[in-house]
Amino acid sequence: MMDNKVIIFDTTLRDGEQALTASLSVNEKLQIAQAIERLGVDIIEAGFPVSSPGDFNSVQQIAKTVKNSIVCGLSRAVEADIKACADALKVADQFRIHTFISTSDVHVQQKLKKDFTDVEAMAIHAVKYARQFTDDVEFSCEDAGRTPIDNLCRMVEQAIKAGASTINIPDTVGYTLPHEFGGIITQLFNRVPNIDKAIISVHCHNDLGLAVANSTAAIQAGARQVECTVNGIGERAGNCSLEEIAMIIKTRQDLLGVQTGIQHQEIAKTSKLVSHLCNMPVQPNKAIVGSNAFSHSSGIHQDGMLKASNTYEIMTPESVGISKTKLNLTSRSGRHVIKHRMESLGYQADDFDLDTLYQDFLKLADKKGQVFDDDLEALLFNIQQQDSEDHFQIEQINVQSGSGEFATAGVMLKVGEHSVTQSATGNGPVDALYQAIKQCIDYPVEVADYKISNKGAGEDGLGQANLVVKWQERNFHGYGIGTDVIEASGQALISALNAIERAKHIANLREERQQATPNKAQ
Repeated sequence: MMDNKVIIFDTTLRDGEQALTASLSVNEKLQIAQAIERLGVDIIEAGFPVSSPGDFNSVQQIAKTVKNSIVCGLSRAVEADIKACADALKVADQFRIHTFISTSDVHVQQKLKKDFTDVEAMAIHAVKYARQFTDDVEFSCEDAGRTPIDNLCRMVEQAIKAGASTINIPDTVGYTLPHEFGGIITQLFNRVPNIDKAIISVHCHNDLGLAVANSTAAIQAGARQVECTVNGIGERAGNCSLEEIAMIIKTRQDLLGVQTGIQHQEIAKTSKLVSHLCNMPVQPNKAIVGSNAFSHSSGIHQDGMLKASNTYEIMTPESVGISKTKLNLTSRSGRHVIKHRMESLGYQADDFDLDTLYQDFLKLADKKGQVFDDDLEALLFNIQQQDSEDHFQIEQINVQSGSGEFATAGVMLKVGEHSVTQSATGNGPVDALYQAIKQCIDYPVEVADYKISNKGAGEDGLGQANLVVKWQERNFHGYGIGTDVIEASGQALISALNAIERAKHIANLREERQQATPNKAQ
């Protein structure tokens, strides 16, 4: 009976790191390796030791540090590469050497300029040489997805005979469809006589968006190792996503009949670390770890979620380490969601008129897109978010900056009924503007996060600024958009400051209400 354990082979630090615009430092790679180890990954492919002294050092440091996962190094089918792997990895208690060579006609003839018999001989020699350093040798048939099946079967048989304990079948260019790729694995099991002497692995790329689907098809056909990366990063369109294949196996265990050793509650944390250190943002609609993966905006969906979470969620956010499901308050939300949110904020049914509140909510949602808890409370106290009622408004700004000089900014700000003018210097135009604005207000704030992006194409696109301001241990979001990114940045800070003012006013009104009705349940 086939083993039901699927080995998770993580190549974030090898295939994933190759695709980054800037290489990771040794310390950054070590942080990622330790996070991946906590995630419960079986094999960590730490790098390509022969490629550079830095990569050699990184692999060596990871091999010294990681204890619960097997550390692996990649090599071409040449002795120098294999020896570099062995030298970098020998500090580990146990390690794997992963050697590869191309097997498809297009690679053999056009890249290697050899015939298949020569490539086969190189593969056999490489596996035998690697076995001098470790019994754990993996061999990959690069571009297996486009390799003639007779040649592939022949290569796999010879690699196993030479001593490879894991045989990897990569869809290197992401070309195959799931039924094709699953069929390749099935044919290997049917045609290779010594196939039972090795674990069959797969390494799928995402050029057609099929890396996870192809890996799943391979598991169904009998593969018992999947090579993947956190957040699916990697060459070109990336690799099979670790979090996706892990949650597919967990969620559809009834159908697949296999399991992994992944600690699923570590998934979100690991995803964030990799995204941050690699400077590769996760798209909001990314499966499992995207910011919208457990968000619900449709009124029908939200109603179902409030009644039973499994109406629209096939897994819980907690199962991957995310604290809770988000019910986004948008114009598509229904009355029941508003009532639920108000109750979660501590209000009783007789504290507000739901029909009136809901109508005001819809108007505000149409205006700003998404409504937050502070906005709901503002609506309750008839504080509408209208420019004419904002406590802070920019009346005029003037910013100057140049090479080798401090930037300077002057701002005329309307604060309540008064105008205040201040100027300041900074290490850039936005910093100078923010320093001037902060001098106009009477309480300290800290800009915790700031992002600028282009909305539209080319030079005429609008600049959008988003920031998060910290005040009294609370986060307030600000947003600005305009053809001038400096002005948009200023508007974003003013937007956040007005949110703080509304929160202060709401707190005062709530305190007055509590004093007026001290015995009323809150």
